[in-house]
Amino acid sequence: MTASDAARLGDSIDKVSVGRVYDYLLGGSHNYAADRAFADEQMKALPDIKRFARSNRAFLGRAVRYAVDSGIRQFVDIGSGLPTQGNVHEVAEEAAPGECRVVYIDNEPIARAHAEILLERTADPERHRAIDADFFDGPQLWRRVQNTGLIDETQPVALLLVALLHFMPDDTKPHETLRYYLDRLPAGSMVAISHIHVDPKDLATIAAGDKVAAAYRKQTNNPAVPRPRPDIEAFFQGLELADPGLVWLPQWQPDGDELFANQPEKSRGLAGVGWKTTT
Repeated sequence: MTASDAARLGDSIDKVSVGRVYDYLLGGSHNYAADRAFADEQMKALPDIKRFARSNRAFLGRAVRYAVDSGIRQFVDIGSGLPTQGNVHEVAEEAAPGECRVVYIDNEPIARAHAEILLERTADPERHRAIDADFFDGPQLWRRVQNTGLIDETQPVALLLVALLHFMPDDTKPHETLRYYLDRLPAGSMVAISHIHVDPKDLATIAAGDKVAAAYRKQTNNPAVPRPRPDIEAFFQGLELADPGLVWLPQWQPDGDELFANQPEKSRGLAGVGWKTTT
């Protein structure tokens, strides 16, 4: 870690971090008092937030296993965050020992620092790497991915954007930035996306969600932007959706151990996987 990184980490202790809040909701230990206090306050308004985080994490694991079962062996995880369990390389390693390569990307220095420590302890550094970059860096981010030497752009890639795009307001044009990355992927690549979403008929949750979104805008390093289904579907434009399409988190290829299995709309998130079938 550089001196600059250390200074940025120190400056972040008293600021609420989206990545550390997510880690706290998942039961992790890489969070500070400010993050825990913020998360606890949001759970008063929307108690299902914690179970959304866990349902979302479970989707990530199923998507990674699906990619491995489909023959993909390289992963780019943008917005990887701080979670302490069920990381991409761990799931992939269990599914195909010694075969997969993962590049983790996050724009928070503490997330990268944590990822580096985690990889040193639990992974083969020759096959897994963490870099500090932002989704909106576009060409610069992709160049850094290439510079790791881990991703062969002639072979299919699994691009993971899990619980990321709902932190990108419309005025930042996330659909356009995502299109840049999709254009870099070879045919046969896979894209996994999950996104906050509330059933339009659930007026009580919409009101609570608006309160939580306002708190994220005011107090964190990233605003939260719930989107209607058509706007989330638009992220998959040009891709062929895998079965069962864009669905509630626990409905995406369930393995029998899903939270909200009987009330999937309570997961408050949609998820889908798309295939790039042409160059």
